[in-house]
Amino acid sequence: MSKKFIGGLLLAILVGLAFYYQAIKGEDVVIDDGVTKVGFIYIGPIGDMGWSYEHDKARLAVEAEFGDQVETTYVESVPESQDAERVITELAQDHDLIFTTSFGYMNPTLKVAEAFPNVKFEHATGYKRNDNTSIYSARFYEGRHLIGLIAGGMTKTNTIGYIASFPIPEVVRGINAAYLAAISVNPTVEFKVIWLNTWFDPGKEADAAKALIDQGADVIMQHTDSPAAMTVAEQEGVYAFGQASDMIAYGPNAQLTSIIDNWAPYYILRTKDIIDGTWKSTDTWGGIDSGMVELAKISDKVPTVIKNLVEQANEGIVNGTLHPFTGPINKQDGSVWLVEGEVASDGDLLGMAFYVEGIDGMLPN
Repeated sequence: MSKKFIGGLLLAILVGLAFYYQAIKGEDVVIDDGVTKVGFIYIGPIGDMGWSYEHDKARLAVEAEFGDQVETTYVESVPESQDAERVITELAQDHDLIFTTSFGYMNPTLKVAEAFPNVKFEHATGYKRNDNTSIYSARFYEGRHLIGLIAGGMTKTNTIGYIASFPIPEVVRGINAAYLAAISVNPTVEFKVIWLNTWFDPGKEADAAKALIDQGADVIMQHTDSPAAMTVAEQEGVYAFGQASDMIAYGPNAQLTSIIDNWAPYYILRTKDIIDGTWKSTDTWGGIDSGMVELAKISDKVPTVIKNLVEQANEGIVNGTLHPFTGPINKQDGSVWLVEGEVASDGDLLGMAFYVEGIDGMLPN
């Protein structure tokens, strides 16, 4: 009888005993094969060329960084519903670390985390955490400030269209940051906002872009996940900004730049923490200074004076001398929010549920 056969037999006996123990105790037993298993759950398809696409690029970066030490899994197009809890639970059965990458996954993530205390969870853009759940997000509003400067300088109709997903603080912050930056360059700018109540629906996104152009917008911004609006802008001869990823392929003439979400360094860091046994629950809100928020190449159509303004603002954000929400700023109803020189706290920004003064229209509940 060979040593290889005996070794295999002993392993089979150990596995059998483990599952026998599981049956008696009613507990999950995971056989440690030395490979760290990392799971990802996405709100959209990895081919959305925006939000989920960038998260999946980061997943691939984890694989490239750690090689055979890590095995990754992803599930795409998971609604923010009971389906999310089901999928997260399935991943938790045999994964060490799980990234849940949309705001609406917050409560399902916490619920599953309580049921699987030995699994570590990372939830994107949320605000609730526990001992085995971290939260992380990017200061997208910093990027919105930069593209707002460009938009204000590039519009000829003084009308900027904004396609918004859900009226959560993250999205509202972005609208306000872009508007305040735009009027700092061009005080006559008007924002028109269309709310879609979806993250990813190319048909609705395209229709919204067309409607905004019909209303006079010659620059389109978006906080939705597909390049549909960029495609429409290219067809209609107006300008646009990509969202979450560089969308230049869909609007080589239309794109002025794109906000890029770079998750790879964070995902690599947190996976290494799991491998090293040093993972702890944290609250991370990274911005331009950390590299989580980047801009794609600015179009040559943008005048040098505007590019210089963006570069100065970028440097100011990085070195801490510029904050996109610095008073005086009033709320939409005219009431004072920030007095001269006052800077918004992170708490105020995380709970933002109002338009700033000058933006027309009602903010949906």
